[in-house]
Amino acid sequence: MRVRHLNCGTHCPLGGSFYDGASKGFLADICTHCLLIETDRGLVLIDTGYGLQDVRAPHARLPWLWPAILNIRLCEEDTALRQIEALGFAAADVRHIVLTHLDFDHAGGLEDFPLARVHVLAREREAAEAKRRGFVANQRYRPKQWDDVRDWRVYEPDGEGWMGFGAVRALDGLPPEILMLPLAGHTLGHAGVAIGAADGWLLHAGDAYLHSAQMLDHPHMPPGLAVYQHIMDADRAARRKNVARLAALKRERPDVTIFCSHDSAELAALQQKERAISKPAPA
Repeated sequence: MRVRHLNCGTHCPLGGSFYDGASKGFLADICTHCLLIETDRGLVLIDTGYGLQDVRAPHARLPWLWPAILNIRLCEEDTALRQIEALGFAAADVRHIVLTHLDFDHAGGLEDFPLARVHVLAREREAAEAKRRGFVANQRYRPKQWDDVRDWRVYEPDGEGWMGFGAVRALDGLPPEILMLPLAGHTLGHAGVAIGAADGWLLHAGDAYLHSAQMLDHPHMPPGLAVYQHIMDADRAARRKNVARLAALKRERPDVTIFCSHDSAELAALQQKERAISKPAPA
């Protein structure tokens, strides 16, 4: 399997390092980290970021508040579809999409891949499709982003253990090296996705945490991002428990590379490693 690291949507809120902890200017740089996996069963996407329809009709598809606060940069070339086409593939080559959760910045590109089977935890699908009570739920879940999806696979949170995490699931039609593990907290049905690679495991933690400094022995995070995380928590106690478990795994297992959806420094480091691996050896 070959794993590619994509940025499928950039958020540039006013405040710079107040949000990302690194920017020198007025605007922050917060990515939307998705994965494209080349397998012998076709292409697999882990999350989609924003889609073509989000770019073309944002007011019809996206919530009204968060795009204004996050200052989302919507560009066709940043969508997963356009990046996949630039690699020489087509939408039909994407046969599976595994979602960490159904928030608008993670599921916007689902309908760009009409032949793909969509995998998600049952509790997340139920939360997104049910009557969304409260301001946050109505803002985060945007059913127009997936109302044309027909091939869903939903999973209960049970299965085998994996590195201290219980209920890890293999996925229907996917290689056994791709696993889903429940990481509730940010949303009720939030999940991580683990990928067994030749040099160790990759663990896409989605929005289980939002900044790499949360993985340190003395965790902290930029204040603006901390406020956003607090607002978006569906189960704060569960999220904190899972962040602690992820941090412990990072300390104990250097062969597991853990990253989240919205840390641009993590994405840049993994893209650099990807380029180094794919660079031809000198003659």
